Amino acid sequence: MSDLRELYQEVILDHGKKPRNFSKPVGCNREANGYNPLCGDRVTVYLRVNDGRIEDVGFSGAGCAISMASASLMSEVLKGKTVAEASALFERFRGSVMGKEEAAWDEAEDLDKLAVLFGVREFPMRVKCATLAWHAMAAAAQGKTEEVTTE
Repeated sequence: MSDLRELYQEVILDHGKKPRNFSKPVGCNREANGYNPLCGDRVTVYLRVNDGRIEDVGFSGAGCAISMASASLMSEVLKGKTVAEASALFERFRGSVMGKEEAAWDEAEDLDKLAVLFGVREFPMRVKCATLAWHAMAAAAQGKTEEVTTE
């Protein structure tokens, strides 16, 4: 189990230091800002949505390794999903990091990527770091423009 924990820490640090999709995609047509007042993390999530499908995802911002890694991993798994699928994935992800959902995460390969963040459930204050970008994505997907917070 400690080998798995070390691997997860390495993945989080890698995505935190070298986030994927850390940019505003060309042709993005939705965006939302997120703020975690407890630790000062800020993120803007950019989406290009056409016919209800997320064609591209990017983000910008600054924060701890967990918030940046979560945004990076989120941006990888959401491309190609419908807005409804992204919303459902957010609910499952949030339930998992909060320790409320355990089952069926191995159903799809892209969900395995998110499992590296499930350890934050042991640190309730870090759950907000892990979910910040997801809250912003949900707002952007719904076309909301007001800043979202983790409170």
